[in-house]
Order: sequence, then C-alpha cells, then structure tokens
Amino acid sequence: MSDTVERIKCLIIGSGPAGYTAAIYAARADMKPVVYTGMEPGGQLTTTTEVDNFPGYPEGIDGPTMMVQLQQQAERFGTEVRIGMVTEVDFSDEEGGIHKIVVDGNKHIEAETVIISTGASAKYLGLESEQRLRGGGVSACAVCDGFFYKGQDVAIVGGGDTAAEEATYLSKICNKVTMLVRKDHMRASKAMQHRVTAASNIDLRYNTEIDEVLGEQVVEGLRMVNNQTGAKEEIEITGLFIAIGHKPNTDIFKGQLDMDDTGYVLTEGKTTKTNKPGVFASGDVQDKDYRQAVTAAGTGCMAALDAERYLSEVESAVEA
Repeated sequence: MSDTVERIKCLIIGSGPAGYTAAIYAARADMKPVVYTGMEPGGQLTTTTEVDNFPGYPEGIDGPTMMVQLQQQAERFGTEVRIGMVTEVDFSDEEGGIHKIVVDGNKHIEAETVIISTGASAKYLGLESEQRLRGGGVSACAVCDGFFYKGQDVAIVGGGDTAAEEATYLSKICNKVTMLVRKDHMRASKAMQHRVTAASNIDLRYNTEIDEVLGEQVVEGLRMVNNQTGAKEEIEITGLFIAIGHKPNTDIFKGQLDMDDTGYVLTEGKTTKTNKPGVFASGDVQDKDYRQAVTAAGTGCMAALDAERYLSEVESAVEA
C-alpha cells in the first residue's frame, strides 16, 4: 500500500463521452480534473466501427477515433488522463467533506468532488461467434447501428421493452426482422407487444435461441434452435442485434450511493447530484432509457457544472 495521499479538486471516474465531456467543462472552469480511464479506455464507443449520429461529424467517424479526439480536447484544457481502475471508495456524508478513493488497490486519493461516469455494459449471450463478430455485424444498439442495415434482413434477440422497441425501429428501415424470444411469451409491455405484432415484416419466433452466428469476417447468417423441440434452422442475415439488457458498472458504489433495483445510480431531479454531497453521476451509469453518446456527453457537461457550483457554495460557506 502506498503511503502517499494525493489531493484532487475534481476526480472523474470513467473515460467515455460523459467522462471526457465532464473533463472538458471542469478543466475550463479551472477545476484541474483528473480522469481515471478504467478497464476500457474510451468506453463502449471504442467497440463501435461507425458513429453517424453524433453532432458535428457530417461524414461520420469511427468510435475509437472519436474517443481519442475527445481525450485530446480534454487534455488541451489541462485534464490529466491516467490509466487506472478505481478499486475502493469512501464517500463523505458531509457538505464540503473529502471523498477517499483507492486506485489499483494501492494509490490513495482525496477528492473534493467526484464525477462518476463508469457507464453500463451491454449483456451478451456469450457465444464465441457472437463475440468474434462484434463490430462485424453484431451490435447491442439498434438505434446506433441500424441505419447501416437499411433494406437488409436482420435479427434481434430479446423479449423485453428494449428489444420490442428496437425491433419496431428496425422494422421501419430493414427488409425483414427476425425476433428471437427465449420463452413462450414476451416480457415487454402489452403496448410494445402490439407494436411488434402489428409490423408485417417482423418474424416473431418464441422458444427460440441462437445456436451459432454464421460468418467469418462479417455476419452472414444465423443458426437458430427451438429450445422445446431441438429443431435447428438457418437464415441469412447481415446484422444481429442483442437486446437482453445492460448492467450498470456500479458494483463498487453499492452501499454508498442510492440506486434503483437494477443498479443504476439515482440522481436528484434534473441534476446529476447523488445522495452524497460532492458526488455526481453522468452518462449511462444513471441513464437506462436513452443510452446514447450525445445524451451521455450532455450529462457529463451537467455534472461538471454541478460540481463547479457545489465547490463555489462550499467555498462561500467557509468564507461566511
């Protein structure tokens, strides 16, 4: 264990669009932010080949390049970006209190404000072929990547509201959507189920799972299996969308921050404030509805502004 304790005015945990946007605003406010990247520097966008829906890129941009540019922009204003994983936190309950953080199990930090931007990870099925073809036709976001499959045949896996919503979205731009539901019923709300069944080009398959994603470099087809009869069937598709949920990366904060029953951090009203003074949450870690790069960036901006105002209030209280 290191005996040296570093004092930081603004610590940002996570390096996706939310974290880097927070860093840009915090750095410009002279808060001298330090960003710890976590295990996946750049976040989920580093696994996305093309980003066509982020404002300011008329020709589109690949995810890794976009994240490098966001990092460079944050560093331009004085942000210090460090490779490292936050392994322990002890948040203060007091207004103006100091938050204690441990990085990589041995580096101790005291932070006046903390912005949590650790994101959420999409759940996958775990098939070797699925993982191999991520970025080559396998996606966890129809709204992000569906456009690339306009007029083509695709498949989607899942039976909840998100799967139903994404299947409906895909049905409007794709030729055919095969929807695989593991059980004999959908978990989605009745309204969302009606949207799926009303779409003439959605082929709804109950009791059906993926046996194998077909293709070497890109998705070329799908081998499905009926989990009741064992019967297998192959179809030709160019895109596969996994919509079985996301897991917010909040395990380390459990017991300290208020969360909903699925682990998303709860924030106050329209702010990014958590239940701990001086601790703020931005991006997918507190957003289970939109999960877009642009909305994550927006809340990153909000978190930095909230943190700046918090420090000003603390400073004014001390002076008084």
